[in-house]
Amino acid sequence: MSLRSLGRLSQETGDTAFLSVPRGVYSICVHREEGPYPIRVHALHAGDRHPLGVGAGSLALLSALPDQEVEEVLAANADVLAEKYPNHPPSVLRSLVEETRVNGYALNPGLLLPSSWGVGVPIRGVDGRPIGALSIAAIESRLSEARQREIASLLKKEATWIEMRLSEVGTADRPSRKKAR
Repeated sequence: MSLRSLGRLSQETGDTAFLSVPRGVYSICVHREEGPYPIRVHALHAGDRHPLGVGAGSLALLSALPDQEVEEVLAANADVLAEKYPNHPPSVLRSLVEETRVNGYALNPGLLLPSSWGVGVPIRGVDGRPIGALSIAAIESRLSEARQREIASLLKKEATWIEMRLSEVGTADRPSRKKAR
């Protein structure tokens, strides 16, 4: 079902759509769907792993966690962030988490790859915890503030669609509670 969402997102925006899932203190890209716009951003490939907070989808996942868990993730990833992601110190990630929560979507303004921007939103499980993220990556010139909001709206619509399908599946799998006679 999430692959249908990625297809719709990539076709509607023209840009590259991603599905990522959390694994411990990391985010794993599980699928990428390219849109028809001729300049494509290949910021992630299926199987790529980044610390939570690095990239738009990963930032959406981190931002959906409670504050205490955000701090635990940042502490667990401090060494790898310092070594491999110098644009992502914990202070910057804390600020981005706050911006994400205020805006209602994550924005990666070229921190991972210059001129490669991304917008992301979490997908939540029935318990409200983040179980995945949808994101769009595009060249900077294609992500004006107005377009960021437009893309965020499309991402939220698809995330809600996935969440509804998942809740339906979860409800269908539960045994009925008929009274014994």
